[in-house]
Amino acid sequence: MNFLRQEPVGRHLAAILAADVAGYARLMSEDEEGTLAGLRAWRHAIAEPRIRGYRGRIVKATGDGFLAEFASVVDAVRCAVEMQRAMADRNADVPAARRIELRVGINLGDIVAEDHDIFGDGVNIAARLEALAEPGGICVSGVVRDQIRDKLPYIFDDRGEQQVKNIARPVPVYAMSQAAIAATAAPAPVAAGRGRRRLAVAAAGLLIAVAAAGAGWWLWARPHTAAATAHLLPAQPPAPRLSIVVLPFENLSHDPDQDYFADAITEDLTTDLSRIAGSFVIARNTAFTYKGASVDVRQLGRDLGVRYVLEGSVRRLGSQVQVNVQLIDAGSGAHVWADRFDTETGNLAKAQSEVTGRLARTLNLQLVQAAGRRIEQEGAVNADAQDLVMRGWALYQRTPAAASRDDARRMFAAALRLDPKSYDAKLGIAASLVVNLANGLSEQPAEDEAEAERLLAELLARDSNRTELHVSIALLRRVQNRLPESRLEWERAIELDPNNSVAIGQLGVTLIYLGEPAAAIPLEDKRIRLNPNDPNIALAYWSIGLAHLLQNQLDEAIDWLTKARTANPRVYYFYLDLAAAYALKAEMPDAKAALAEALKLRPDINSMKRQLARWAYTNNPAYRVMAEKTIDAGLRKAGMPED
Repeated sequence: MNFLRQEPVGRHLAAILAADVAGYARLMSEDEEGTLAGLRAWRHAIAEPRIRGYRGRIVKATGDGFLAEFASVVDAVRCAVEMQRAMADRNADVPAARRIELRVGINLGDIVAEDHDIFGDGVNIAARLEALAEPGGICVSGVVRDQIRDKLPYIFDDRGEQQVKNIARPVPVYAMSQAAIAATAAPAPVAAGRGRRRLAVAAAGLLIAVAAAGAGWWLWARPHTAAATAHLLPAQPPAPRLSIVVLPFENLSHDPDQDYFADAITEDLTTDLSRIAGSFVIARNTAFTYKGASVDVRQLGRDLGVRYVLEGSVRRLGSQVQVNVQLIDAGSGAHVWADRFDTETGNLAKAQSEVTGRLARTLNLQLVQAAGRRIEQEGAVNADAQDLVMRGWALYQRTPAAASRDDARRMFAAALRLDPKSYDAKLGIAASLVVNLANGLSEQPAEDEAEAERLLAELLARDSNRTELHVSIALLRRVQNRLPESRLEWERAIELDPNNSVAIGQLGVTLIYLGEPAAAIPLEDKRIRLNPNDPNIALAYWSIGLAHLLQNQLDEAIDWLTKARTANPRVYYFYLDLAAAYALKAEMPDAKAALAEALKLRPDINSMKRQLARWAYTNNPAYRVMAEKTIDAGLRKAGMPED
């Protein structure tokens, strides 16, 4: 039997699965031979067996994807989930920048089969859903979700109705992320009786025969096992010996108001562990998505690509603090070590340093003894002031940003009144001022900028080895259009904390405005790897999309900008850049629709003149050379007026 071709069957109802490789053009440009070898191994080892196993057929293939048809929508979704799970396992030890990751879209609809191809809105919608899926994820239409709701245990997020290209009516979209797929129980294997084995033998024989005649990309001269193709794949470095996530510590004080205290210890330990040479530490935003949840540490390790999980609890009674810590091997689920530290709030930093040092010694790793926290260097600390500082940083991390950061600044100011020398209180005030300036939320920008400059200069003179300090200086320098200085400050922040996802991503943004968009992409990839559950991940998607747009890589730009828009549909400049990309591809209805949406969100940015005046740093000459040929040209073509 031929699984890859069949005679035309006319009009019929079918489940259509569309898949492509995310970032295919970038992978090919960086390592063409390695990418092609990886694709060959993936097609043979993962895609084809599962499609056949779930009674589907590949209808046609493109350079970086394929279209498959299934008689059963349940089989199509099962196949997609199993395929994505297998890809995630295969990618576990592969650096994020070199991973082959699929995006999958599934729709159920009436199709027409003709000349070994299928046509119709059902096919078009599947392709549009695939473009909306995240790498490693799946998007399905509302009709698919309705069909599988009571038949499969999969959890899909409702993304609402989406207007997609060439489809008159909005399409209800449901998405399943890579993390959700990994957390879902593996499906039972499809039975493989004698008839199935005969079919597999026939298919293998066909693969060999057709490949010898030079058939499509999914066929080749002989069957490839994983061992046979291993030498074709690019060599991958092993995961860092200390790749770890610090789960939010449990508050055992029986007082929900003390959550901030446990959270502060979690964040400090996350920062401290980044001082260990060669460590890979998952960012706090992702770690905190597991707060209060019961997790399987082995599954968590696979989801996040880490070898260890650090978890613990905090009990606070007055000034007395008890911290329990345990290190778990994510591969086996076994405890590596556990310990308890009894201390007082004034000596908490010392106890946290003991935890970090103990972990480093246990794993035989080098602990980088940087200048460290000011709280450790200055000796005695005002415990009440430090408590207010902890509350301030807890508020600073919350959303919505404007209100919570103003509240945070009041906490920092109260701490400063109790302890006028408090380094952390001054740093908190400066960070709050700078973020408001960067987001255009300051009511008195000149005064706030002067105050931030004064505080940052004082803190730099007292202790220049604080990552958070250099993050604030870097952001302020970018607001001031002092991009080379901003770059140096981001680099210094990363030097002090190699796992700071904010600094890594923001360095990428700064490089874009310095006219180096290609250099920004691997940084944004790393940011996503360190912080996959970042609530602001749309900004990473946008940065990658913008970098591709400036290099006139329009398909990649549209893919990433669409992801950004889907992740956060309220950011106007996502739509502006998407409008430019569509216009440069001469897809004018989409370009005009995106521009209209941008202007709806920000009516004041309604001309090229106003658009160019958005941020001072967008006028950097190296950036403007590229932007004029891409963003500006595209917006003009989309219909943006000059004045």
